[in-house]
Order: sequence, then C-alpha cells, then structure tokens
Amino acid sequence: MIIGTAGHIDHGKTALVRALTGVDTDRLKEEKARGISIDLGFAYMPSGEGETLGFIDAPGHERFVHTMLAGASGIDFVLLAIAADDGVMPQTREHLAIVDLLGVGRGSVALTKTDLVDDTRLLEVSDEIVLALRGTCLEGAPILPVSTVTGDGVAGLRTHLVEASREIGNRAASGRFRLAVDRCFTIAGAGTIVTGTVLSGRVAVGDHVMVSPSGLSARVRSIRAQDAPADFGKAGDRCGVNLAGDGVGKDAISRGDVVLDPTLHAPADHIDASLRVLGAEPKSIGQWFPVRLHHGAQEVGARIVLLGDPISPGASGHVQLVLEHPIAAAAGDRYVVRDTSARRTIGGGAFIDLRGPSRKRRTPDRLAQLDALALAEPAKAVAALLEISPYYLDLTDFCRDRALAVTEASALAERLGLVRIATGKTALAVSAARWASFRQMLLSRLEAFHADNPDLPGLGRERLRLQLEPRLPAPAFATALLSLARAGEISLDGAWVKLTGFEVRLTPRDEVLWAQVRPLLGEADRFRPPRVRDIATMLDIAEPEVRHLLKLVGRLGRVDEVAHDHFFLRSTVAEMVGIICKLSQQADDAQFTAAQFRDQVENGRKVAIQILEFFDRHGVTLRRGDLRRLNKHRLDLFRDPAEDGPANEAAEDPPWGRETSLVGRPDFKSGRGREPVSGGFDSHSLPPIFRGRV
Repeated sequence: MIIGTAGHIDHGKTALVRALTGVDTDRLKEEKARGISIDLGFAYMPSGEGETLGFIDAPGHERFVHTMLAGASGIDFVLLAIAADDGVMPQTREHLAIVDLLGVGRGSVALTKTDLVDDTRLLEVSDEIVLALRGTCLEGAPILPVSTVTGDGVAGLRTHLVEASREIGNRAASGRFRLAVDRCFTIAGAGTIVTGTVLSGRVAVGDHVMVSPSGLSARVRSIRAQDAPADFGKAGDRCGVNLAGDGVGKDAISRGDVVLDPTLHAPADHIDASLRVLGAEPKSIGQWFPVRLHHGAQEVGARIVLLGDPISPGASGHVQLVLEHPIAAAAGDRYVVRDTSARRTIGGGAFIDLRGPSRKRRTPDRLAQLDALALAEPAKAVAALLEISPYYLDLTDFCRDRALAVTEASALAERLGLVRIATGKTALAVSAARWASFRQMLLSRLEAFHADNPDLPGLGRERLRLQLEPRLPAPAFATALLSLARAGEISLDGAWVKLTGFEVRLTPRDEVLWAQVRPLLGEADRFRPPRVRDIATMLDIAEPEVRHLLKLVGRLGRVDEVAHDHFFLRSTVAEMVGIICKLSQQADDAQFTAAQFRDQVENGRKVAIQILEFFDRHGVTLRRGDLRRLNKHRLDLFRDPAEDGPANEAAEDPPWGRETSLVGRPDFKSGRGREPVSGGFDSHSLPPIFRGRV
C-alpha cells in the first residue's frame, strides 16, 4: 500500500512519517534550513507480514501544491494531518479537495500536536474536522490523535495503517505496464534511475520499455521495489528502475514522464473528460477557459472546451481539454485543474477519451459516445459503444487507451460474442446482430443492383461501401468482403463485387442489336471491320447506341477495341496473333515488318499499324525500329478458347502463353483517346488488380 500525506504547512506531516518509519524525508539542504518540506519525500515501513508500506510525504505550503499533486497520483491511502492547535486551515481544505478529485477513497485523519492542547480543544477540533470531511471521499474517516513529541498514539496509528493495508490488499497487476516518474537521477556505477508509482501492469528486469511522451526507448537493467532489490515491480509498488539505452540520461527524462510498455506509447493532446468544478469557485467555467492541468506527476497548460452548457460551481459536465503539448495518459486516469496563477484549485475529473475530435465535438452522436466511454467496466463500455453510431469500434485502440492487456481484446470479443475484422495491426469489432444486418444489407444491395444492371459486371467496392451500415473504413470493408467471398456468398472481380454465380448478360434489346452488328465484324471483312460511325450508318442506328453496345460486349470479352471506335471480334484478334506467330516462326531472326503483317491480313497500312500498336501496348509484340518480334509470354492475353486444349498443353513450345489474362477480363478496355470506363480506370491502363485469395 502507498500512503500519501496531505495537510497544511507545519502540521507535522514529515515528523509523523519520521515517527512511523524512522526516516527523515526532508533530504534537501534548503528543507533542513527552512524547516519545511519543499519536494516530495519517500519512506518505507515494514508491516511485519513480509509486506512494506510506502510513504510519499508531500509539502503543505500553498506554493508547492503542484508538488503535492505530483505525489498524490497513484496513492492508495491518504493520511491527512491536521494540527490540534491550528485546526482546519486553507491548505487542509485544498488538499482535501484534491484528494477527493483524484478519487482516493481510503484514508484517515492524524490529529497531530496533541501535546500542545487540552482535551476541550481536541473535542472542538475533532468536531471541526468532521464538518470539513462531510461530502468528501474521507467522510466518516477515523480521527486518530497523535503526538510525535511524546509518542502518544504513534503505535496505534502504525497498527491502524497495517490493518488498512490488509483490507485494501494488493492492486491487481493486470493491464500493461505504466510508471509515473516523479524523480530521475544518476548513481555512479549504475546509471540513470527513475522512481515512481507503478500505475498498472508489471515490469521485469530485461524488459524493453519506452519513455512517453518523448518516445525514448530503454531497457530495464535492475529494479528496486518498495525499497528492496527485486526481479520485477507490479501495480501499487513504489519502484526505482535503472534504465539503459541510447539517449537515456538524467536530462532526457523528467518528472511527469511515464515509463511504459512500448505498445502504449500514443501521446494525447485533445482529451475528452468529465469535469467537476469545486463549489468554492467564484463563477462558472466558460468556453476556452485557461488552466494548468495536473495528471500524474505532469503539469501542462490547457484550455477547457465545453461540450455543453457552462459548468457552474459545484456542478459537473463533459469538456475537452486542449493541451499545450501531448502527455502520456490512459482513459480513466484522474486529473486536477488549477488556475493559471497557481493560487487555487478549480476542479478535476477523469479522462474519458484520449482521441477527442477537434471538430464536431458536440454532436448528439459524439455525446452519446462519451456517455458510453465513461463507463468504467470495459465490457459495458464496448457493448454500449456498439449500439450507437458508427456501430463499430477499434478494439485494439480501445484496449491500448485503457492500458488493458493485449489478450483483453480477445477476451472481450469472446465474452460479448463480437465479430472482429482484423486489418493490419488493428481489429475492428461489431456486434453479432450488427454483422448479420450488415451482411444481409450487402447481399440485398447486390441483388437489387444485378436486377437493375444485368449488363454490368458488378457494383464498385467504394460505391457499395458507402451504401451500407455500418460504414466501415475502406481497409476493414475489404477484409469483410474477403470473409464473405471465402464463405461463397459473393465474388470479387477486380474493382467489382457481385453475387456468387452472377454473370453479365445483354438485355433482350441489346441481344437483338448485337445479332445485327456481329456479322458486320466477321466473315471475309473480319480484318477490316467497319468503325462505329460506319456501322451506325449501315444499320440506321444512333452512333452513341452502337458505341455503347460494343463497349458492353467488350466487357463480355466478345470484342476488343483495337483503335478508337474500331472494334474487332475476339476470335479475329486471336487469329491475328496466330498470324504474328507464323511470321515470327518463318523469319530467321524471329522478327517481322509491318508490311509483312499487312500483306497477311490484306489490310491497309494505316489499319495494320493500328493493330500492331495495339499488340505493342499489351506486350504481345516488342518493337525495335521498323521490326517487331513476338513475346510468347503474353500470348494468353488474346488466346482463342478453342486453342486451349490437351494438344497445346502437351506441345513442346505452344503458341499460346499460360499467364493469367487481364485484357480478356470483361471490365477491361483499351484504345487511345477514350473516356474513363465504368469502374474508374481509363482506357489506356489495366483495370485494378485484386490478388487476394477468397
């Protein structure tokens, strides 16, 4: 158990710790000279059962309240010292308010200097203390008279503290390691030492840690826990940790830093929090109110952004704390705010969300999220968050910001029956009911799209994502699609998403028109088919309608746009590839000219050049000057399905390659000067490639 002293200056806190432990915590020369505590002091007292009680002695002067705050973070038990001759004083009330704001729920009052007063005065002061404690976390706490001069009551107080430590027990060492640094110094022969209270988790010799918010990496060389050498330190221990590493030194680490598990390093500077304003404040807290924020041993300038109405004295509300520089913190940590002149304590509360948005802070959805995040029990908070917009949660970040153990994410998901969508280092979670709704909505959208657009290969991924609820981030949506594809419910084809078994088909009207157009592209004139404009004239059909039809059958893999508005049947393109193969085989150097190709297809030079440039673009032919040669590794791009038989598979050097074709895909188009086709890629580039296995 860590015990922190509190109380007005010269009320006997240091003398009381010395009487209990035998240690004088005033270690500085100035403290000896002035007779007051200036900095934090530390002492230890064996409990007699193998356990050690740690004491943090804080200064009581109003100028050193910030130092008292640094020591009060992480304590388990407060020992409020009140001198019998003075009674309750201003710093008594301020320290009591701070302890209350920090949520220290256990403590006692040591009524000191009883040797200076009579019994009547003791009764008066005791009644005054009872009134002062009313409404605070120490209401009803025992009041123990004690004198460090005569020794009266010291043994009883020691026994009381040991019994309190048994009742409190050890803190759970679950969660990831965090130690709030309150001192950093060097020891000759050892190196850099940091001391502080372990807020969560445990650390062992040899562990790699990080100093946050600076991001300095270090290794633990040795540990001293509760004033004794140890192999590890755990939550609730006062620890001295010997750190080593590049850049590690006394000047690189300061009071207020946090030594932590490297996975927790994520400094925050926009923190949504609850705020309770002390009743003694003269007026309400307004927008952009400047304060000094105290968290752990850290002090930083901040502005208060109200997330509701102005907060009156004695009232509470939600705020966002915009900090001058980032700090290392965890959701649920307590904090205190004081005025910028450091003369009074204004209020305090608990951090709710370390990643508060800088815009749209006060929307109904955001305020509902804050109410859910404010729930202390992680499982309840997760369950509540998944029932409100956006209906999903980054479980990895949630556990990190609460310093929960890495395994806690899996435990929460299993306990609540969540569906997890892993993307890289993060894992989004949705409720089982929400996932079922998402899946059904996705299948319904695809079914409706196919019914309305039978001639399209599928619905674009991004367009589909924006139609669904919850609207998952793009990487998580891609993972969700993969899981549905593996289950056989959908198919993924490049940029398209479609229902399993769906195939693009022409409408009845397009089928009739295609029956008229196809003969014009084949037969004897197949190597010199008419262009779109000529077909429109022959059939007395609008040119855009012909172009639309040919683009559509191009997606079906029946034609290829070799040049602008010049479409060839796929079988004709395959035949021309065969001609190129023969020309290459007949030449001694496997090279041929455009004229040789032109003579074989009996076409004009201009069209022959356009055809060869088409093959050049797709790597079927490789051009050098006026000569071209065949690239057999790209022959499969336009192969004729009839050629794909056992005979060719057994051939020693088959005329067709065996690589996967992209050009043959129904969503691929080519040709210069073309507008973008459906799906977002232009006519000069290959369509998006999807490599995932489903």
